[in-house]
Amino acid sequence: MADRPVHEHIKELSNSLVILSDKVLKNFSLAMDALLNTDATGGSDIKLADGEIDASEVRLEEQCLVFLALQQPVAKDLRTIITILKINTDLERIGDLAVHIAERVPEIKEEILRNFHFEKMGMLAKEMAQKAIQAFVNKDRQLAEEVCDMDEELDAMHRAVFKKVSAEIRYAEADVNQYIVAMSISRYIERIGDHATRVAREVLYLVTGEIVRHTEGSFEKLIQSLKD
Repeated sequence: MADRPVHEHIKELSNSLVILSDKVLKNFSLAMDALLNTDATGGSDIKLADGEIDASEVRLEEQCLVFLALQQPVAKDLRTIITILKINTDLERIGDLAVHIAERVPEIKEEILRNFHFEKMGMLAKEMAQKAIQAFVNKDRQLAEEVCDMDEELDAMHRAVFKKVSAEIRYAEADVNQYIVAMSISRYIERIGDHATRVAREVLYLVTGEIVRHTEGSFEKLIQSLKD
């Protein structure tokens, strides 16, 4: 490893990260397709793909740690490796959330599913993740900031689901378990958006050298951040 230029190692690690992001987003798309079509048959394939994603995440982390130990990078190179490590973790968590969505598919009924805009939420979350990775590739500060701004729209959609669920479960004939599942799915998608936003903030750190401080907008998010 020491015989190769540092920039070649960093390029290789960056490419591995992009490949991992493609796998993660593909699995997320499969999970959303399964959800929107109430098709539980693809769950095992999604879990299998997630196992491969987990292995790739571990492998990339190990490669980054070896690079840090042998090359001892400084300044921009060090920030790049730190950024790759953090984004790597966020991508793995997005992969886990995709599996959680797939696991909920057998539990939700189509008539309940129609009451919510999960397709729109999923498309927005995926777009955020794609743009965040693109911002990393291009070192694009403006695009990273755009992703951060998009997070509020996804949060608003999640809050709308919460309000709708809260209203519906008051009725005696409401299937409470179904609405709890719907709420969980909304939460998973919203969390994917949060991880995409974290990726974008890491890009801002990479580009500017400044750690982006952000106060979450709700008590619920504060509690979740402590759990994560």
